[in-house]
Amino acid sequence: MIRVLIIILGTVLAAACGEVEPATATKAAATTPAAKEVAPPPAKNPPPAAVETTDDALIATGPLIVENQLDLVAQREGIIVRVFADTGTRLKTGDLLVQLDDRQIRSELDATRARTRSIDADLKTQQTEEKALQADFNRTKEMWDSNLLPKEQFERAQFKLESASYEIRRVSELLTNSRETERGLELEIEKTQIRAPFEGVVARRYIRDGQSLAKGDRVFWFTAEGPLRLRFTVPEKYLGRLKNGQRFPMTSPSFPQEQHTARVIEISPVVDPASGTLEAMVELMGSPGNLRAGMSVSLRIEKLK
Repeated sequence: MIRVLIIILGTVLAAACGEVEPATATKAAATTPAAKEVAPPPAKNPPPAAVETTDDALIATGPLIVENQLDLVAQREGIIVRVFADTGTRLKTGDLLVQLDDRQIRSELDATRARTRSIDADLKTQQTEEKALQADFNRTKEMWDSNLLPKEQFERAQFKLESASYEIRRVSELLTNSRETERGLELEIEKTQIRAPFEGVVARRYIRDGQSLAKGDRVFWFTAEGPLRLRFTVPEKYLGRLKNGQRFPMTSPSFPQEQHTARVIEISPVVDPASGTLEAMVELMGSPGNLRAGMSVSLRIEKLK
């Protein structure tokens, strides 16, 4: 009987322990903050196209690239008031993509401009007073030269004129500082407006209206749509035979019915000693048709005889 009770008690305790563990794990999972979802950055500087050798040609296969392609980032912190572009939006150089809240900066700029106007008016008043003191000093000097005034009166006029000159310098410095502060605030306002650096298309959007941005946060992946190019390597024996301006057929497995032509625009003058190859670049000629940056293409280079 005692043995039966011990077995039953052990079973109950084991069941209780089994129930506690899942509850603890569930609580830990609930208190663990969710990982912030971050979009992967776009590929930068993809490797040269792979080259395959056939009986009669070299086939370079790789992705089309464009020179202008970058992540646009916030130049200052702020709250997004409005996003003017989305993925696929085509823009011209200088078009507005994002507007941050700039009310505080504009208020500071208005106050600084008012201060600048006040200092400028003060400077003009000081300059007018200096002219009057200069005229008084000239008359005093004439009388001093004629021995019609005591030295103390002449020196007093001279000191007043010098004091006015120093005051003008001081106010001029205040005016310069105030104008520099204005320019700094105007620059900060420009930073609240994220604009297209060149003509292109939004490839990816990372932000939304009302989001708080920190300096350096990504806002868009922005890319030009052309010219479309392909980088590839060829054996060193092609050095001197591959020429700028040469044209080669280009095709894409996604649109095999389209026939394109690419022109050599760049040839490296240096051979990689590790691989015995040199790098070259071609640019698509004419209409791109259905070709897009990042799309895989093949370039056919006839073998040297």
